[in-house]
Amino acid sequence: MSLPHAILTALLEKPSSGLELTRRFDKSIGYFWSATHQQIYRELGRLEEAGLIRALPSEVPVRGQKKEYEVLPAGGEELARWVGESQDPKAIRDPLLLRIRAAGVVGPQGLAGELRRHLELHRRQLATYEAIEDKDFPPGRNSEEDRLRRLVLHGGIGLETFWLRWLEEALTEVEDMARGTKGDAATPDGA
Repeated sequence: MSLPHAILTALLEKPSSGLELTRRFDKSIGYFWSATHQQIYRELGRLEEAGLIRALPSEVPVRGQKKEYEVLPAGGEELARWVGESQDPKAIRDPLLLRIRAAGVVGPQGLAGELRRHLELHRRQLATYEAIEDKDFPPGRNSEEDRLRRLVLHGGIGLETFWLRWLEEALTEVEDMARGTKGDAATPDGA
């Protein structure tokens, strides 16, 4: 996903100021696409310059007053074009995975503590997602928009569930190594 498309999505959901967009990114879109306040403001300027959004007219023009933006038809067309575009998955770039690989060379000293810390972070994130699902998607909310938003949330829940399972496996392996015990690795012939 690109930041301009994330902003167009958010503005089509609800016209907003840059500050409101930043807050909305922190609460929802930011779970899968983050952006700083400065990045959002910079992109708003580009989108406005490109004719994809516009600042809503203010009843009382005051210097320094926050601008509220809405998406123009060209912005909606761009977002619809982008939704249907083909894009390959992105490779995972996670420092923890690289650190585990490096531990294969230098040893896993200190790695168990970091794995436990990551486990706790992912447990908290999963709890957050589950709370969002309980609060925002009660039974009967089945509009197309709700179903698609829930689908994104279920992706996050699935990813957190994966990380928890994998981190528990990794922690067991690292703790076994520290105790000098062998894991349950299959023999080379697959038996």
